[in-house]
Amino acid sequence: MRIQPRAFVDLQTSYGPMRTHLFRPQGEGKYPGVILYSEIYQVTAPIARTAAFLAGHGFLVAVPEVYHEFVQLGEVFNYDKSDTDRGNTLKTTKELRSYDEDARAVLNYLATDPGCSGRMGTVGICLGGHLAFRAAMNPEVEAGVCFYATDIHKRSLAKGMQDDTLDRMHEIRGEMLMVWGRQDPHIPLAGRRVVYDAMMSVGINFTWHEFNGEHAFLRDEGHRYDPALAQLLNGMAVELLSRRLKT
Repeated sequence: MRIQPRAFVDLQTSYGPMRTHLFRPQGEGKYPGVILYSEIYQVTAPIARTAAFLAGHGFLVAVPEVYHEFVQLGEVFNYDKSDTDRGNTLKTTKELRSYDEDARAVLNYLATDPGCSGRMGTVGICLGGHLAFRAAMNPEVEAGVCFYATDIHKRSLAKGMQDDTLDRMHEIRGEMLMVWGRQDPHIPLAGRRVVYDAMMSVGINFTWHEFNGEHAFLRDEGHRYDPALAQLLNGMAVELLSRRLKT
């Protein structure tokens, strides 16, 4: 499916305007809405390509800038040590309430968009995997895809590094797809076990997949990229979103 040119909308939050990039299928009709959450680097070229891929499969994709209250609208971080350090610092500077309000703002926007069917899903990568997981706590979210979601097991998201994601898992009502890399130092085996056991304990509908891959193996820039895994897992994400949001 062809897609429209990339656009954006600046959504108002208590923490200032949040630029949200929009990727739409081309053609008349209404499409399920999907929030795509980026890594700590904001809306980079690999994230934009992922959004375009999802839009090409018939989803209205909204990609919010996660650090909007700290940086210039439209700012993109580099994949280097300086901006990696900056992104990791902002991850624990931003308030948890702000992360959650951002999700609510995007869901509210999609619900009123004339091109949205009203069915909602979330997808996220790295930091974005954790944010997609938290966004799935909103009752209208019917499906979520989390690629190597960081910090859930450590409760270390946001200011104070005492997030409540493990405690609020029971709020998730949709089906979740959880993907991990066995060689990812950010989420070791013990950490993955914490998340798995917590999800099992509250009866979430989910599938769990571990692959031989380093952190960021989906990003199509850099030496960690595994194109065969990326093709497989992007297809799995589309399958879940289509099955849950288009029927």
